[in-house]
Amino acid sequence: MMRHILVTGASSGIGRAIARKLLAQGHKIYGVSRDRQKFTTEHSGFIGLTLDLANLDILPDKVKQWLTDYPEIDAVVFSAGYGQFGSLEQFSFQQIRALMDVNFTAQALLARCFIPTLRKKSRADLIFIGSEAALQGSRKGAIYCASKFAIRGFSQALREECASSGIKVSLINPGMVKTEFFDALSFEPGAEPENFIEPGDVAKAVDYVLASQPGIVIDEINLNPLNKVVKFK
Repeated sequence: MMRHILVTGASSGIGRAIARKLLAQGHKIYGVSRDRQKFTTEHSGFIGLTLDLANLDILPDKVKQWLTDYPEIDAVVFSAGYGQFGSLEQFSFQQIRALMDVNFTAQALLARCFIPTLRKKSRADLIFIGSEAALQGSRKGAIYCASKFAIRGFSQALREECASSGIKVSLINPGMVKTEFFDALSFEPGAEPENFIEPGDVAKAVDYVLASQPGIVIDEINLNPLNKVVKFK
C-alpha cells in the first residue's frame, strides 16, 4: 500500500536514510529541510519542501499551504533536531529556547497542524524520532534530555488522545547513530561497528511501524548499539 509521507530533517542523517528507505518501498515522500538543495533526487516519488523549524512564527502558515497543495499526506515522520551539550550554566537563555523550539515545540506545532486532516484518513501515522536521552538523564545533557523527554511524554499522551480517531502515534528512541549529528560535538561513538547504529537501522524501524497492521500500534521502540563506547575528540 503506497503511503504519502512527510519526513522532516530529510536533508541529512536519519531523516535522509528514512526518506531513501521509504522511497525504495514505493511510497511518496515529502522531504522537509532548511535547504532542500542538500538532498536532491530524480526519483519521481520525492518532493522537496523548505522550512526552518527554528522559525516557529511562519510554521503554521507554511503547513497550511502544504495541506492545501498535498492533501494526500497520510503520515508524518518527525526526524528533525540537533544536539547541544554542556552544563546548564554554559547555555545562554537564547540557546535553551532555541534547542527546545526545534527539538520539541516545532514538532508539537507540526502535529497540531496535521492532526485535523489526518483524522479524516482511513489510515494515518505520526512517528517521532526520539533518543536514548529520553529514557535517562545524563551529565551535561540537561537541556537536550529535557527536549527528548518532552517528545516522549508528548507522544505517549498523543497516542492515547488519537487512538479513537485511528491515528497511530509511535516513538523510536535510537542510541548513538553514526551521522553528521556529531560533527559539531566534542564526542562521537566509538569506531567499532558494535559501538553505533547506522541511520538505515532507524529507517528500518520506521518502515516496520508503517507496515504494521491497522489495528496495531507500535508504541515505542528502543534501539542501541551492542556496546556503548564514547570517543572524545
